[in-house]
Amino acid sequence: MNLHKSILLFTLASLTLVACGLENQKNKKAEFPVLGRKQYVEKVVNGETVTDTVDHTIPDYKLVNQDSNWVTPETFEGKVYVADFFFTSCPTICPTMKKEMLRVYEAYKDNDEVGIISHTIDPEYDTVALLKDFAEKLDVEAPKWNFVTGEKEAIYELGQKGYMVTAMEDENEEGGYLHSGAFVLVDKDRKIRGVYDGTRSEEVDKLITDIELLLATYEE
Repeated sequence: MNLHKSILLFTLASLTLVACGLENQKNKKAEFPVLGRKQYVEKVVNGETVTDTVDHTIPDYKLVNQDSNWVTPETFEGKVYVADFFFTSCPTICPTMKKEMLRVYEAYKDNDEVGIISHTIDPEYDTVALLKDFAEKLDVEAPKWNFVTGEKEAIYELGQKGYMVTAMEDENEEGGYLHSGAFVLVDKDRKIRGVYDGTRSEEVDKLITDIELLLATYEE
């Protein structure tokens, strides 16, 4: 076999491997388990009591965003979205988190099936006007990226029991609040499908890829 044919065969083999790899990427539905506490509900079927397993879902909420518009689960109907918790005066991880979330925003800003919601855990300081200014400094807009505020205890409960991340006041922490650096990926059925460290670029790289893969599962 001459050198030209060898190179041609090697190139064809490489392209085949790449194509197979891309096809495998599209079929990664099994890599998206539903996270969270499962509930077990008893019901009667044909006169017999059976136990049904119910996946954890994000509960109902009603918050207001930087444009003074209500944000509810219906805001994200037909979308997958990424959620996090922060506060604008955060002196620790929040600036890094917002820089990384901005990458998610830029990657999907033209895709109507993707949204972002950032919950302030300091609603007394983070007014709607302040959140509007914060969003403008990042050069981002709702409804793609919603910065939301509301009643403090409701936000804490939503974080801890809904998204299962830390979100609370803590006078021993720098800035007076304790919160997770997690980015939580939620599917179109309000189920948690992934949790990523929003302070690490490699984790956010994976999130950006996983959003595309998760969206692909709805095309099957």
